Amino acid sequence: MWNIVTELFREYMGTGLIVILYLISLAYLWVREQRKYARILLVIVPVILLLLFFNPLFARGLYHLVGDEIYYRILWLLPITVTTAYAAATLYGRLTGRRKTVFALAAAAGIVVSGSFIYKNPFFQRAENLYHVPDSVVHICDAILEPGREVQAAFPLELVQYVRQYEPTICMPFGREMTVERWNRWAGLPDEMEKEVIDLSRLAPLAKEEGCHYIILPEEKEVIGKTSEYNWEVFLRTDGYVIYRDRDFDLKY
Repeated sequence: MWNIVTELFREYMGTGLIVILYLISLAYLWVREQRKYARILLVIVPVILLLLFFNPLFARGLYHLVGDEIYYRILWLLPITVTTAYAAATLYGRLTGRRKTVFALAAAAGIVVSGSFIYKNPFFQRAENLYHVPDSVVHICDAILEPGREVQAAFPLELVQYVRQYEPTICMPFGREMTVERWNRWAGLPDEMEKEVIDLSRLAPLAKEEGCHYIILPEEKEVIGKTSEYNWEVFLRTDGYVIYRDRDFDLKY
């Protein structure tokens, strides 16, 4: 258990320097900070969190309950940026003359080299719009949106996590729970939608069972079956996706 916890902490540290600066700041405030509210917020609570995080008994119980994807998030509660900045500002205020300039330059340099250049991260993508969701989600949602009422739509798994961020009145029969394998919540409808070849004889009944007004599929996928047999129609093609409308479900009140 100890090895698992320390490994999670090392992975959370990233390049390591920012956490080292934080621990130095924490030690400095432990010795020098006298104001009660600041000690509680920036020193005592973080120390308790760290003690709990590295406590084998606490770790064993919580880790086996939530797993490593959740357990390491305890470290999110540490006010690393605030504490480091506050300690630097406090120490800067205690210095005089040339020492202030030297310390300010050294602190700035330490912060700069403690991270990594975010634009080199392979998981970073430039935002396509102000909503920070793919343009395809914006265009699809705008097309199927019905003012004054909710709409049920089945989206491909690569889009489900963005839909509710953009338009909460568009409901989905499944969501992000299908994208996390360890949650094991796979169901028939997303299974059929994610197949390379879409068989309407299998997909359409599942979509009707969920009351889907719209079904969105990638345009490049092969679809077997006639949409007219299931009272489907091609509503719109946009951004590499085909939006199918099920006419069995009336969108009028």
